[in-house]
Amino acid sequence: MSEIKGTWTQESVAGHPCDIYAPARAGEDDTNPHGYVVIYLHGVHQQRLIDKPAFCRQFDLYDLPVIAPLTKRSWWTDRVCEEFDPELTAERHVVKNIVPYVEQRWGSQPPRIGLLGTSMGGQGALRLAYKYPDTFPVVAAISPAIDYYTRMAEDDETLGLMYADAEAARQDSALLHIHPLNWPRNQWFCCDPEDTRWYDSADRLRMKLGSLGIPFERDLETTGGGHDFDYYNRMAETAVSFVYDRLEQERRRVL
Repeated sequence: MSEIKGTWTQESVAGHPCDIYAPARAGEDDTNPHGYVVIYLHGVHQQRLIDKPAFCRQFDLYDLPVIAPLTKRSWWTDRVCEEFDPELTAERHVVKNIVPYVEQRWGSQPPRIGLLGTSMGGQGALRLAYKYPDTFPVVAAISPAIDYYTRMAEDDETLGLMYADAEAARQDSALLHIHPLNWPRNQWFCCDPEDTRWYDSADRLRMKLGSLGIPFERDLETTGGGHDFDYYNRMAETAVSFVYDRLEQERRRVL
């Protein structure tokens, strides 16, 4: 924690906790004069960024506030996950509660909000961007667990309550929410080649986007850690710099 210069706090949004990071500015100048904000989506093991200096250093560098909703093992879908909320879905929470909260607190509206996620949150970030590309035109996903429906064969108790079967979950996966004519203009994802569980689905995403002629950036070559924060930390600099640079590009685009 000593390496983290900004401040983490926890606040409630619509009755659910969120981690919020107030960055320590990297220099005397305001490095984020246009008020960009990052929404971070956590993984299925619910590890938080509060003790992850590799990410916080990048948030400090670009003076990026971060809000990280905590939604249990919801998979960030539009299906009710009882352990998160008996009525509100994680997707609705982000779109209907978190985005308005960002505007209220920081005065930031789309397209000045970037999505960032790891693992479960990586697929969730992509999925949200594919469903709401005007709201989330900038997305970065580290080790996205795109084929999450495969966990149902292992009797994943939360997915088993959210979907009738694995095929129903597959039909709701990120790849099947890609619209050939309406997609996020700025998307980046990465996956460690040693990540034997999720690499193939990331590579299929590469192939599908390429076949549709949808622009994207990816790193499916860098290795180091497999599917855990050793790898996520290694990719933090690239992911956060992509989000900031593309938020800048979006701002110039709409002026």
